[in-house]
Amino acid sequence: MKKILLLGGSAQQIVAIKTAKKLGYYTILCDYLPDNPGQHYADKFYLVSTTDKEAILKVAEDEKIDGILAYATDPAAPVAAYVAEKLNLPTNPFTAVNTLCNKDLFRNFLKENGFAVPLSKGYSSIDDAIKDCDRFSFPIIVKPVDSSGSKGVSVLKSKENIREALDFAFSYSRAKRVVIEEYIEKDHRYIVGGDIFVLDSKVYLWGLLNCLRDEVNSLVPVGKSYPLDLSSAQIDLVKDTLQKLVSDIGIRFGAMNVELIIDKNGKCYIIDAGPRAGGNMIPDLLNMIFDVDLVEMSVQTAMGVEIKPKEINEKPCFYATYNLHSKENGVLKAIEFDDEIEKHIVKKCLYLSNGDKVSYFDNASKALGIIFMKFDSLQQQKIIENINEHIKIIVK
Repeated sequence: MKKILLLGGSAQQIVAIKTAKKLGYYTILCDYLPDNPGQHYADKFYLVSTTDKEAILKVAEDEKIDGILAYATDPAAPVAAYVAEKLNLPTNPFTAVNTLCNKDLFRNFLKENGFAVPLSKGYSSIDDAIKDCDRFSFPIIVKPVDSSGSKGVSVLKSKENIREALDFAFSYSRAKRVVIEEYIEKDHRYIVGGDIFVLDSKVYLWGLLNCLRDEVNSLVPVGKSYPLDLSSAQIDLVKDTLQKLVSDIGIRFGAMNVELIIDKNGKCYIIDAGPRAGGNMIPDLLNMIFDVDLVEMSVQTAMGVEIKPKEINEKPCFYATYNLHSKENGVLKAIEFDDEIEKHIVKKCLYLSNGDKVSYFDNASKALGIIFMKFDSLQQQKIIENINEHIKIIVK
């Protein structure tokens, strides 16, 4: 039986473990948390940090694995590529993956390869960053170079609170580096997000979605919706930009989680591009929309299996997800859905139960669960614009 090493056993990563087992692979899981839920699904578990590349390499060598996958995780993606290169297993180039997972390296790559980029710079010192911040026009974004899920990110309209924002960003950086960049105003309602899937260095699936946000924390996505709210010309620009990125950086296969905006001058900016499947169950949503199992494709390509592309289903449809979240710390008492929203819900995935502790939603890991919704029209879908009026998160 062939063996696959999976990096990360969170609730959202269990689907990759289950899929690998369904495909007949022996599953080995590494995670640094002793209480991760994924260990109860994998065939074998190692309590090892997924960011410790030498420790992961030793597990891989000892187990004589046939493939390695960092599903829905940026921090572990370079480790997976490093181990795969060392063992001559299927992978994208480590240099490409490492660049995509480090925001200052990524910004430099974009600039050197002719992409539109905001003014940005990386720093290893709070004092150096503060001394240098006059070079930027406000507003600015301060963020760790190596985090995901909006962890440690702040938007500042002035120099006030710059030290606090830098402290916050550094606290989420394993590399102890942050990046400051100028904030770009978009010329459309929603940030473009979602997943693309690459086969033979060409984008096979364009899983482009609207990124939804709300007043609880404007920096953290609270869901996705489809179809994409852009003009056909803007969609073409986004696709051209992403295919150029795939070609220039050397991605050969696999999922990429992307985020882009088009500014008022018609320039397309890649805000982020992670070399992995998106969190918040984006592949599940895309499976509903396109009838394509991106989790299975991610597992199979990591194992070196050739994927025979099938025709993508692009018939008109209307879907959305919503990340259940709290605007305060406390204990969950109840989650209530009114009849107007309940009739559109086709799937619920709840991470917590009544009586569990909940936290203010300042990053994606604080979600209480995810709901999937299906609509008959764009008019029906507009209910998501005031979805908080239809869902009550009761915390005591």
